[in-house]
Amino acid sequence: MDAQRADALPVRYAGLDDIVNRVPVSVVWEITLACDLACSHCGSRAGSRRRDELSTAEAFDLVDQIAELGARDVGLIGGEAYLRKDWLEIVAAIRAAGMRCDLQTGGRNLSEERVARAAAAGLCGVGISIDGLGATHDKLRGVTGSYELALAALRRVCAHGLSAAVNSQINAYTLPQLRELMDVIIEAGATNWQLAITTAMGNAADHPDMLLQPWQMLEVMPLLAELAIEGRERGLFLQPASNVGYYGPYESVIRNVIDPEIYFHGCNAGDTVMGIEADGTIKSCPGLGSAYAGGNVRETRLREIWEKSEVIAFNRRRTVDDLWGFCRTCYYAETCMAGCTWTSHALMGRAGNNPMCHHRALEMDRQGLRERLVKVKDAPGRSFDHGEFEIVVEPVPAPVADRIVVNG
Repeated sequence: MDAQRADALPVRYAGLDDIVNRVPVSVVWEITLACDLACSHCGSRAGSRRRDELSTAEAFDLVDQIAELGARDVGLIGGEAYLRKDWLEIVAAIRAAGMRCDLQTGGRNLSEERVARAAAAGLCGVGISIDGLGATHDKLRGVTGSYELALAALRRVCAHGLSAAVNSQINAYTLPQLRELMDVIIEAGATNWQLAITTAMGNAADHPDMLLQPWQMLEVMPLLAELAIEGRERGLFLQPASNVGYYGPYESVIRNVIDPEIYFHGCNAGDTVMGIEADGTIKSCPGLGSAYAGGNVRETRLREIWEKSEVIAFNRRRTVDDLWGFCRTCYYAETCMAGCTWTSHALMGRAGNNPMCHHRALEMDRQGLRERLVKVKDAPGRSFDHGEFEIVVEPVPAPVADRIVVNG
């Protein structure tokens, strides 16, 4: 990449040196599990604050440790981060340490005063979670009126000059509404739109009817490509999460930053991404379950956890021999490594075989087949937990017009 193009990338984006040196460029920090929504797809099953959340002094010390590792962007999440009394002090500390600070929120009570105070504290941007239109959003978020409150919060963020993003889940309820939703968020002032497939973890594991089926990747990917192209023309940059893909004809379109040939290059958990739970637990990705926790900063310094924990560095040890099922035989196996680690683990009970893949759906479709997920085990009811599904391979149903009806 030449100097001009490298300079065009925001500093919070990971470069080759960051990947080689395992710099946690992006840190996502859950500072509380207190929440004012009741989302039916919440992976952490948020609601009440943890009894052992880090104190203010511990949080400040952790900010210094994060900066020491070379992080450039810290995203605060919950629950609802603004329900923690000292959240603005944490924002100010992050900024004073030379890092960007963003907030991811449902926006239900992100009032004018809160936005103004956050801007004064140095908050750089806000991502508002909006899942579908009106009643769909309200149903998923568990609070009537939360859709309009989220849009109002988005407009307040724009009015205060903060970068404004929207985060949306792609699931059985929201997929039909994505195109219209894009019009709504552009009108409200959003400039970035992150889209993620709802993962079968936490509360979502209890609602299998909400989850997409693998064959729906054949619909998801061309739609996202259309929205990405149109969005760029209208000033909205679409950002697919790492559980969206992989390797079909639309991959480079939806992942394009400045390079027309950008493809998924494997899970970056523990390489350039770090997750932190409210009690100081360190994970290699904020979305991973407790099995991927590498330690706690109350017991071990962050640098030691990051550099020495075998659990944190699991991506560095994995080989294609860790893959199984379709993913083990896939042409892209060595690069992709089964895509998003937690998507496959949450569905199948272990990592290494990810049915939520566009390339895989295309290959199955060419054979006249498709994969269907059937839940076989319930989740135990803890934060970041999961149940278990099995894959049923079945013929692609013939279109209604092609079916022969025999009366007899």
